[in-house]
Amino acid sequence: MQENVCCVCHSPVLETAKRIGSRAYCDRHYEKVTQDRRGLWVSVVSGVVGLLAFVGLVMLVVRLTPLPLTGTWLVIAGVVAALVPAVIWLGVFHAQDRLEPEPKRFILGVFVLGALLAQAVGMPVVRDVFRVQEWMPYNGPVVDIIGSILVVGFVQEYLKYAGVRFTMFGSREFDERVDGIVYGAAIGLGFATALHVDYVVGSGGVRLDVGVIRIVVGTLAQASFAGVSGYFLGRARFEDMPAWWLPAGVTLAAVLNGVINFLLQEVSVQGLHFTPGYGLVLAAVVAGATFAVLFALIRRANAATLAEA
Repeated sequence: MQENVCCVCHSPVLETAKRIGSRAYCDRHYEKVTQDRRGLWVSVVSGVVGLLAFVGLVMLVVRLTPLPLTGTWLVIAGVVAALVPAVIWLGVFHAQDRLEPEPKRFILGVFVLGALLAQAVGMPVVRDVFRVQEWMPYNGPVVDIIGSILVVGFVQEYLKYAGVRFTMFGSREFDERVDGIVYGAAIGLGFATALHVDYVVGSGGVRLDVGVIRIVVGTLAQASFAGVSGYFLGRARFEDMPAWWLPAGVTLAAVLNGVINFLLQEVSVQGLHFTPGYGLVLAAVVAGATFAVLFALIRRANAATLAEA
C-alpha cells in the first residue's frame, strides 16, 4: 500500500501526489529532489584548484625561504599543513552555500564524524588488527593490491558509508540526490584529515615540500572515494533501488580506494626515485573525473524522473 506522506518531511500529501517509484513527495521536496545544483561542480573544481595552489605555495615558500624547522615546530607545521586542505575545501562549499543552502552545521558535523571514525576505528583496525604494514609491502604487487582493496579499502569505505547512512540519510536535510555526494565528500575529508594528522605526529614531523603533496593527494582520494558511495546513498534515499544497490556502492568505492592508492604509490616511486608530483597529477585527474561522472549521473537521474512525470 502506498503511503500518502512525503518521504522527506513526512507531511500528508494527496493520493495524486507526485511519486518516484512508491515514494510520494510534497511539491516542495519533489522540486528539490529533481533539481540540478550546477554550483556544486564549480565548487569541486575550485576545491581541486585551491588544493593544487596550496601545494604550489608551500613548495615556493620552502624553496625561497628554507625554514630550519625541527622537533616540535616541525610537527606543528605538519599538522597545520594537514588541516589546510580541509579548510580550503570546506571554505569553497561554504561560499557556494550562499546560493544553494546546505546546513553548515551538518556538513561540519559529518566532517568531524569522519575524523573520529578514522581515529577510533579505521586506523586501529587496519594497523593493529590486520597489521597490514607488516605484510602488504613485502609480498609483491598482487598481495599489495588485494590487501589494499579487501582490507584498507573495505574498512575505510564502509566506515565512511556508515557515517552518512546512519546519521544524515534519514534526515530532512538530506533532500536531494546530490546530497549523498556532498555528505560523502565531507566525511571523506574528515577521514583524510585524521589520517594525515596521525601520519605527521607519528613521523615526528615531515618535510613540508614532500608532506604537503602526500596530504593533498590523500585528501583528493578520500573525498572522491566517499563521493562514490554517497552517490549510491543519494539514489537509494529517493528511489526504489534493489537490495544489492548499497552493498555495490561500498564495494565499488573500496575497489577504487585499493586500486587508485596502489597506482598512486606506483607512480610516486619509480625505481629508486621518489616522484610525488606524478601522484599529485594522478590524484587531481581521478578526483575531477570521479566527481564529473557522479554529477553527470545525478543529472541524468533527475532528467529521467522529470521525463517520467
